[in-house]
Amino acid sequence: MTTARERLLAKVVDHLAANGVADASLREIAAAVGTSHRMLLHHFGSREGLLAEVVRAVEASQRAALAEVFAGADAGGPVDARQLSARYWDTLVEVAQRFGVLFFELSAHAAVGRAYATTLREDLVDGWLPGVTELLGRLGVKPDDAPAAARLAVAASRGLLLDVLVTGDRQAVDEAARLFDRLLFSLT
Repeated sequence: MTTARERLLAKVVDHLAANGVADASLREIAAAVGTSHRMLLHHFGSREGLLAEVVRAVEASQRAALAEVFAGADAGGPVDARQLSARYWDTLVEVAQRFGVLFFELSAHAAVGRAYATTLREDLVDGWLPGVTELLGRLGVKPDDAPAAARLAVAASRGLLLDVLVTGDRQAVDEAARLFDRLLFSLT
């Protein structure tokens, strides 16, 4: 069962995913999601507190997508690495269609040190590396190569997602993603 705070946060995330953050005031965000700025203050403390929660929600959605796709990749059984990678790519693109522009906007805010994006700044790369390193190891990437391969995989995925969002050329970007998979899995 979701709380009033969780439902309100979901509305804000949906609104900002569709419209971006820019310099939207707390009052503007509240009006757009059908609540008052006082309710947002009650639940999140400030505009920065609200945006910090948005950052956490967007990041959590991406990690949940990774976990869902690879839930069947059991270390004890055979894993078709290319099939799993292709499924994950499709899921990432689907998530990016909803949250990608917001994710990249918030990433830019983290890069320039905006306070509410501190969590994203801390988690943007380093938060992903242990899980991706472990996964690549399970998929056969050599242990000595797995940490660097994980960093490369995170960076390449984000670059390819940005390409899809900017150009809309899914076919060309899918082709580049498949080439990246071949290069990555040549490390196995």
